[in-house]
Amino acid sequence: MSSTRSLVLQSFKKLHRTRKKIFAGDEKALTAGRLKINEEYKKNKSVTNEDSIKTMIKFAEDVDMELKTQVIQAREVRPGVYEARITDETVKFENIPYDDNAILEDGTINKPCCQDRQPNK
Repeated sequence: MSSTRSLVLQSFKKLHRTRKKIFAGDEKALTAGRLKINEEYKKNKSVTNEDSIKTMIKFAEDVDMELKTQVIQAREVRPGVYEARITDETVKFENIPYDDNAILEDGTINKPCCQDRQPNK
């Protein structure tokens, strides 16, 4: 088996493993993900250009990373209350509360927007 073919199969399997992990318990998302992955690989099955194949493998790796780090699932546990499944790989940012009086990076103070003013009557 050529090394390129091996890399294609590895990327295919890796996407399916990620799909199973990210969408665990969500049959609709699991099925849609499986169908999309299979469709894309079948669509490009006849590509023979080595550079094109490497580009597609890189794209598959990027998609895999995006799924692992950016996609979370949330389900409603009771009306208005959701539970999110966040993994260790999920990118998390510091939650900074909004402050109307914040000083911007350029040293100016955050002023109300002109659209917030009442129109003159």
